[in-house]
Amino acid sequence: MEGKILLIEDDQDLGPEVQWCLERNGFKVNLVDDGIKALDLCKTQIFDLLLVDVQLPSLDGFELIKQLKLIKPDFRFLFLTARNTKDSCIAGLKLGAEDYITKPFDTEELLWRMNNILARGREKKIEQLHVADVTLYCNTMELMIGEGKTIRLTNREFELWKYLMQNLDRVLMREEILTKLWGESDYFMGRSLDVFISKIRKILLGSSQLKIETVYKVGFIIRLIKS
Repeated sequence: MEGKILLIEDDQDLGPEVQWCLERNGFKVNLVDDGIKALDLCKTQIFDLLLVDVQLPSLDGFELIKQLKLIKPDFRFLFLTARNTKDSCIAGLKLGAEDYITKPFDTEELLWRMNNILARGREKKIEQLHVADVTLYCNTMELMIGEGKTIRLTNREFELWKYLMQNLDRVLMREEILTKLWGESDYFMGRSLDVFISKIRKILLGSSQLKIETVYKVGFIIRLIKS
């Protein structure tokens, strides 16, 4: 495993422990203990992935991400947090988080999740996908409906759009989507999938040729609109 990581964690025991584990597995890690320091560092350096604690001094993790998006909208991040409520998880995913990992967590699991995120970011072989009036630009992770403006996608949104568009008119089970795209099927991943599907549904309101339907208690299907 390799990559340049920014670890933002104020726990004086957990932060160095995670840093040691990541560096032992080949990552280059910068560790800071508050949001302001992280914001300043991101202005001058580029990181492959940010690991962000939500409850930080001076600037909490959610607010940090909002401010970073104004500077570098394409950065990738996941949350490490003791907040394990549904609302907090959904709030983090809505900000574009690649993952939301609750404390306490297993460092080996964290490593595999990080590796999967970084590996997915390198898989950009197909340049474009066209289905009806929807175009997915794989190299830039952007989406266009008809001749409208391009929409920038997070990695997870991109993966879901790509999977749906490559499986037109086929019912995709929820567990299949979660397992194939994100490696596991649990309550929090299921809730995040619902958030992403809701966003896709709204975006496809601008399409005259494609729609997404929910198959009750099974999954989803994206299909052509019959004229």
